[in-house]
Amino acid sequence: METLEPILAEHPVFKGLDPQYIKLMVGCASNVRFNQGEFITRDGDQADEFYLIRAGSVALDVYSPTKGEITYLTLREGEVVGWSWLVSPYRVHGDVRAIQITRAIRIDAKCLREKCTKDPQLELELYKRFVPIIVDRVEAMTMQLLDVYSD
Repeated sequence: METLEPILAEHPVFKGLDPQYIKLMVGCASNVRFNQGEFITRDGDQADEFYLIRAGSVALDVYSPTKGEITYLTLREGEVVGWSWLVSPYRVHGDVRAIQITRAIRIDAKCLREKCTKDPQLELELYKRFVPIIVDRVEAMTMQLLDVYSD
């Protein structure tokens, strides 16, 4: 039976990570599938998981009282859904919805945070890999909102 270890090791966000950390993360990982239109997370949810997209695409949405749902970014294969699991108070910001059937690896963030507590080097490695994702998402949201409210 194939494990998720080689898939995690080859995923762009974890590529080059020490193999001992990949082995640790496999214990927190599972395969999931989302149907078209299904919400993966909702704004305000507890951020106790994140996803590595293997196939399909998802929309990152924010809600505007005057404009309704606004998609500010679409994510595809090889990208990561979720960074709030790394930053207290671990709450999701915005909605994530599958645009089409999407297969992903779900990482149990509570499990991973416990492993980080025991190994600060792992936590540092994950911060290094997720901070650029956070910056990219904030920039994408800012650009989208500037466009929406430029009228």
